[in-house]
Amino acid sequence: MTKSDNETVREAVGIFQSAKAMEAAIEDLEENGFDRSEISLLASQDTVNAKLGHIYSNARELEDDPAAPRTAFVSTESVGDAEGALLGGLIYVGALAAAGVTVASGGTFGALLAAAAIGGTSGGLIGGVLAGLVGKHHADYLHDQLEQGGLLVWVRTRDEDHEARALEVLKRNGAVDAHVHSIAA
Repeated sequence: MTKSDNETVREAVGIFQSAKAMEAAIEDLEENGFDRSEISLLASQDTVNAKLGHIYSNARELEDDPAAPRTAFVSTESVGDAEGALLGGLIYVGALAAAGVTVASGGTFGALLAAAAIGGTSGGLIGGVLAGLVGKHHADYLHDQLEQGGLLVWVRTRDEDHEARALEVLKRNGAVDAHVHSIAA
């Protein structure tokens, strides 16, 4: 089935004044039958500026704009998981590489342990820096959105019941200017 040029979709939209309220709303939406793929956020300021060709001054300017670039929701827990994976993975790789070099050169067991510890520490330091960058990027994204009027959330809806549930959840969790609109598919 192909979509015609004039086909529209319905969405509930709301703006949140804190990351905590937005994350609570998204969790509440998921508990009320919404799939994460039906939920999107406004993309980063750089992406918005590049796509639209201008700087926006307030999230409300973009809430009903079908051209506003979107991104998937990434929870704070997921950012923490990514940080942990980077840190742990590089500690493991660093220790393994150092141990491999020691064994290949015919080193003793004591040298092997020392090399693994040093390699693990080096990998851990690099992993820690990279993990910090992941967390900083996420924090900067949230800060930039809040500076521009709030965290804009769209929820794709299937029918009137879905619309009513989405609006109720958004409002219950503190969304400002929560409403439903139609946009081009």
